[in-house]
Order: sequence, then C-alpha cells, then structure tokens
Amino acid sequence: MDVDVDHYKVLGLPSGEEGAKLSEKEISKAYKFKALELHPDKRPDDPDAHANFQKLKSSYEILKDEKARKLYDDLLKIKREKEQRLVQQDGRKRKMRSDLEERERAAFALDPTVKAQQEEERIARQLKEEIARIKCAHGSKGAAAASALFKETKQSETGAGVAGAGLDKEKMLKVSWEKVGEDYTAERLKKIFSQFGQVEDVVIKSSKKKGSALVVMSTKDAMVAATGSVCGSLSNPLLVLPLQPAVANEFTSAQSREETDGLNNLVGAGYQAYEDTVLQKLQMV
Repeated sequence: MDVDVDHYKVLGLPSGEEGAKLSEKEISKAYKFKALELHPDKRPDDPDAHANFQKLKSSYEILKDEKARKLYDDLLKIKREKEQRLVQQDGRKRKMRSDLEERERAAFALDPTVKAQQEEERIARQLKEEIARIKCAHGSKGAAAASALFKETKQSETGAGVAGAGLDKEKMLKVSWEKVGEDYTAERLKKIFSQFGQVEDVVIKSSKKKGSALVVMSTKDAMVAATGSVCGSLSNPLLVLPLQPAVANEFTSAQSREETDGLNNLVGAGYQAYEDTVLQKLQMV
C-alpha cells in the first residue's frame, strides 16, 4: 500500500486534523457513497474504472482498521509538522535574505564623509586634466618661441642680431663643425679664437648633425688672421670662413693679390673645395 496516498481524500473526506476526528460510521457512509459512484458497472466505458474502485476499497480498509488508521493519522501528522517547519524555514530564509540585502544596501549607501571624499577625488582628477591641457598649450607656445629664436639666429648669420645692430660684417667669421662625439660651446670658441685677437661675441646655431656659429672679432685684421685656419680638436676640426669677403684695398700692401683672391674664394662655391682640402690634410696626419 502506497503510504503517500491520502486515503481520506480518496473517500471524498477532509484530511489532516479534521479527518482524524471522523467517526467510523462517517467513514463507512462516505465509502458506500463513493463505491456507488466508482463501481465498474457504472463506468463500462472507463478503462481505469476497475483500478479506481480497487484503490477506493484499499483506502477504506486502512481507515476502518483502528490500528492502521492510528498509524496513518500519526504519519499524516508528522508530514504536516514537517511541512510547517519547511514553511517556517523558508520564511526565516526569506527574512534572512531580506535582512542581508538591506544590510548590503546600507553598507553601500554613501554617507556624507564618503560622498565628500568621492567629490574631492573627482575635482582633483579634473584639475589634473586641466593642468595637463595648460602644459600642452604652453608647450605649443614654447615650440613657436623656439621657431622664432631659430629664425632670429638665422638672421644673425647675415649680420643682424649679433651683439646688437650695426656691427661690421667684415669682422665676422662663420665657423662650422661636424658633430662627431664632441661639441663646441660659446666659451670654448671664444677661447680658441682669442689667439687671433679679441673676440667680441659668439652666437651658436646647432642641428643634429652639424654645428655652426658666428664669431665677431674686435678687428678686421683679427678676422683675416683667423680666416682659413684649422683649429679646434683634430678629431673634430673647425672650418673658419669670413661671413663677408673683405675689400682687397683694405688689406696691407704686404698681402699679394693671389692671397686676396684665395680668401675671397672661400665664400660661395669655393667653400666646398676648401673644406675638402682641409679634410684631406687632416686624414694624412
């Protein structure tokens, strides 16, 4: 016999605590009424009629037996109590889950201190972005200023901007060198050219591969003395040219016409030939 069958309901009676209070007479009356309804003779077209009628008789036999009914009622009671405990446990679980969710919401809720901290961090982050933007803008301005300075230095090669306007171009030297491991500073160039005379000013303009400078001598004679000289270090010699050729009649009578022509030839197309000659001599040393 299946203990999971509700025998009271099979007979059409209330189950649970109400079923346990029913008298034997009430159970017999319910059985007779249900037997008339489910008898196979009354259900010739129902293939399950016989099985349903046997189920009805089995339930009645259990309930009319005093000992079997008592055990069955106890079983139903235990099942009801178990269901109630499960319901209560589900209720406690739901409450615990609800309390947990509430605590989580409270934990993540922003109190004034946390909110103020987050606002401070947000403003600080925006400030850093603005500072970076300003630095970038100033960097662009600095690049423009550097470009202007380069143009100014470029102009100085023609005699403008070196130690002020109005200097005599014929006292200026154009000095160049290759960047092969060492470089020349203004102070170093002043020291090198001081052997030819007083140096009034030095303006340097450098690129990645080549360095150049304008050297202003105090006199034309000092400029002439330094012109065409090979000075500086042997590993990186200086090529020295006049910025502007001197007029031939301004030289002393001791200078020959050939020397004057050679000096003038250092400017323009003759510069490369002179440079090649100097480099060849250096390679032979």
